[in-house]
Amino acid sequence: MSKSQGTPAPKSKSKPSQKSRKPSRKPFVIGAVVVAAAAVLGVASYRASDSGSQKKNDASATAAEAPEGTFPELEKLARRDAKDPLAQGRADAPVVMIEYADFKCSYCGKFARDTEPELVKKYVQDGTLRVEWRNMPIFGAQSEAAARAAWAAGQQGRFWQFHAAAYAKGSKEKGFGADRLRELAKEAGVADLDRFARDADSDAAKASVKKDQDEAYALGASSTPSFVINGRPLAGAQPMDTFAQAIDEAAKYKAAQTAGPKAAGK
Repeated sequence: MSKSQGTPAPKSKSKPSQKSRKPSRKPFVIGAVVVAAAAVLGVASYRASDSGSQKKNDASATAAEAPEGTFPELEKLARRDAKDPLAQGRADAPVVMIEYADFKCSYCGKFARDTEPELVKKYVQDGTLRVEWRNMPIFGAQSEAAARAAWAAGQQGRFWQFHAAAYAKGSKEKGFGADRLRELAKEAGVADLDRFARDADSDAAKASVKKDQDEAYALGASSTPSFVINGRPLAGAQPMDTFAQAIDEAAKYKAAQTAGPKAAGK
């Protein structure tokens, strides 16, 4: 596996059976800076695998400049919708981490089990961080089905419970067929399983998943999991320290931005 510790989109000899697996050819109006961000995500992989062995560069998060590798246009991708069932944390949190992932991705599962709970405990619970999930199914029909099922669970307020059940150790090996997805929904505490099945097969579910996919492809994300932390791309299931450093620097910079206007008004 590459240093980025992410699962690349598979190369298939045959054409994908679902159009949504292909990058959208429609222009995605984010800005030209996305081209540079794509290079960071797809090629440089944020150089995160090397950052763990280096000393933290506190100077990069000063009031004068944003943390290294930050793209202001990408920060605008944060939706900050207080009613978004596929997000957790305050809508006005200073730091937003957008996560692009696939339920069949082993590295996504590793992140979900080993790192994300720590981030939630350390940063989400104290109001520093908001996590916004984006479905990026890249492994075929079952990935797509799991993504739509997760969205459907979210319609009944059980997305994160479904997320935990689907990423539990050994869960992916059981597959994501219709019966298995219904099992996971039941395990997640989804109250109305018939509605869950209808929602998962709805046009709204398909549209939501495609919207997230198009956003990821427009960024140049070529593997899962991929992240954007306040406009700063990060690829792969990196160690906790890597995420903590990125979040701490983003929060420090955001605080400096907020303090600047206040100081000027004195």
